[in-house]
Amino acid sequence: MEEGSAVSDISRREALALVAGIPLAAATQWLPSSERAVQIWALLRDAARAREPFEPRFFTPHEWRTVGTLADTVIPRDERSGSASDAGVPQFIDFMMVDRPRNQPAMRAGLRWLDEESMRRSGEPFIDCGQDERAAILDDIAWPARARPEMAEGVAFFTAFRDLTASGFWSSRMGVKDLHYEGNTVVAEWRGCPEAALRKLGVRYEEAS
Repeated sequence: MEEGSAVSDISRREALALVAGIPLAAATQWLPSSERAVQIWALLRDAARAREPFEPRFFTPHEWRTVGTLADTVIPRDERSGSASDAGVPQFIDFMMVDRPRNQPAMRAGLRWLDEESMRRSGEPFIDCGQDERAAILDDIAWPARARPEMAEGVAFFTAFRDLTASGFWSSRMGVKDLHYEGNTVVAEWRGCPEAALRKLGVRYEEAS
């Protein structure tokens, strides 16, 4: 696997950094507002509490398998927490497609592009070819600045899909925990910014004169 491979042991932090480096205009059409993301997760949790089996409302069974595999390639399970699928991101994406119908054609076309490119290379749909074959395709579309012009459609799709996956994961309970987010909690006594955080920022508290 080449250096910088889209699927070669990429860490959660590296995935977040990649998403942060994507031009905002490239993916914002697919992204929910933070308020809407919270609402979507609340609806999904309510359904889970009611023990309603999740049935995709937008994706076909074949697309659903592809979305799960692709999301877990973007954010795999690691020692810190689970994968995108473990966090429920595919369900989040399905809900987003229903919530924003204008994005459905681009999603469906992107998944079809993956299958067509996979069929051209290996004779099998993306979900059915080997991991190395899937990695080779993603390596060709995961890095917009160095992608070949003929990969433009795949690049646009994967950029938006990766951003949507990250948005879903880091707004989920698992993702918030993974980030060690400590907001929205009562602090009985404020003792200042932790020393480790101050060192990372290269700042320090001045002694009172």
